[in-house]
Amino acid sequence: QVQLVESGGGLVQAGGSLRLSCAASGSIFSIETMGYYRQTPGKQRELVASITTGGRINYADSVKGRFTISRDNAKNTAFLQMNSLKPEDTAVYYCYIRTALSLNYWGQGTQVTVSS
Repeated sequence: QVQLVESGGGLVQAGGSLRLSCAASGSIFSIETMGYYRQTPGKQRELVASITTGGRINYADSVKGRFTISRDNAKNTAFLQMNSLKPEDTAVYYCYIRTALSLNYWGQGTQVTVSS
């Protein structure tokens, strides 16, 4: 069984920063990609950022220049540093992994609220 444990969400004022972390454990054959999606009520879940084992990174246009994703491959942990936060960044953020066998796993979600 695979577990993803997320931490780091919370309430912050606009312009502030938060750092999310996601630790994967369990019967993981090989993690290819780690990343974060976010979702607000009534909207589809959208990709925020992802990073492959080889270091290839992808960001949503809305967070480029403000968010930075990184990972510790040895610890199967990903980090999302979020700077210059805006009220529109308010959402539930979900960590995910995709394994080398193309299996996807999701974290429980963590709330990020940015006040104006």
